[in-house]
Amino acid sequence: MTAAASPITADRVWSWLGEVPDPEIPVISVVDLGIVRDVAVDDDGACVVTITPTYSGCPAMEVIAEDIDKALRARGVDSLRIVTRLSPAWTTDWMSDAGKAALKGYGIAPPVQQVVDISALTRGVKRHAIQQPDVACPHCGSMHTRLTSQFGSTPCKALYQCLDCREPFDYFKCH
Repeated sequence: MTAAASPITADRVWSWLGEVPDPEIPVISVVDLGIVRDVAVDDDGACVVTITPTYSGCPAMEVIAEDIDKALRARGVDSLRIVTRLSPAWTTDWMSDAGKAALKGYGIAPPVQQVVDISALTRGVKRHAIQQPDVACPHCGSMHTRLTSQFGSTPCKALYQCLDCREPFDYFKCH
């Protein structure tokens, strides 16, 4: 029995999308990165996948949409529409814990701060200066690290160095 012989459900599509890697960081899926925002299957079986880029000019979005298209069509999803939604803007808060663990295992320190402060919903608007985060080395776990550049291998990462094991590493900045 092929996947096409079974009814396509949103849960199945989410599961399949969990196997689609991010083209820039292949150890993390587009679901764990938080790019896939919604999956809907209408009464006619048409599947609509909503994606949000990590930033509005992300050059990987076309590749991500193609990879999603290929992955779902390979599983028998013939009627498919991929919608790009820019608002609300993507945030590192949308990364899953599994995604953050995958980043760390790959040698990239995951974001350590929550970006969206929801305390304003109940206690009024508060804005805080962003402090330099304490970033653990993904190689040895040491907290004895320092920022060496605001930009790492891509604009969404900063370059750090561990002062104990001496290894440089990327830190996925909170945004």
